[in-house]
Amino acid sequence: MGTFNNILKFSALCLIYQGSLSAAPLITAKEAALPPATKVVTRGISRGPSIKFIAPISDSTVNSPFDFKVAFEPRGDSKVDINSVKVTYLKFPYVDLTPRLKSAISASGINFQNAEVPAGEHSVRLTVQDTDGRETNSVFNLIVAK
Repeated sequence: MGTFNNILKFSALCLIYQGSLSAAPLITAKEAALPPATKVVTRGISRGPSIKFIAPISDSTVNSPFDFKVAFEPRGDSKVDINSVKVTYLKFPYVDLTPRLKSAISASGINFQNAEVPAGEHSVRLTVQDTDGRETNSVFNLIVAK
C-alpha cells in the first residue's frame, strides 16, 4: 500500500508541476481591443502598503508569456488585507483582472506565472489596503512585443 500511495503522490505532483508550466491569460485579445479608459483617477501620497513591481518592470518591453510579480510591503504594525487587492485593466469599460489572479495573491504580493497578454501597450491599476484601511493605488504600463 505504501508504494501505491507514493505513486499517487508522485502523479499528483506531476499534475501540479505540469499545470504551473502552462500559460494562463491575464488579458485577452478581445479585452485589449477595447477603447482606452478616458479618465484614470489615482490618489496621491498614501500611508497604505507600498507596491513594488518586480516583473515585468513598468514601461519595459517583454515577450508573452511572462511572470507577473508584485511585492506588497505594509507600513508600521499593519498587515496587508489580501481581500482588498484589486487589479484593473484600464479600458472602457474597466476590466477586473482580480479573479484571474486570485490564487496568485498573498499578503506578500502577487506571483502569477506564465501570464499571457496580447502584443501592445497595456495600462493596469493595482489597489491594495492594509488592515487599518489605508489604501495605495499604482498604475503601471505593460509593453508586450509583437
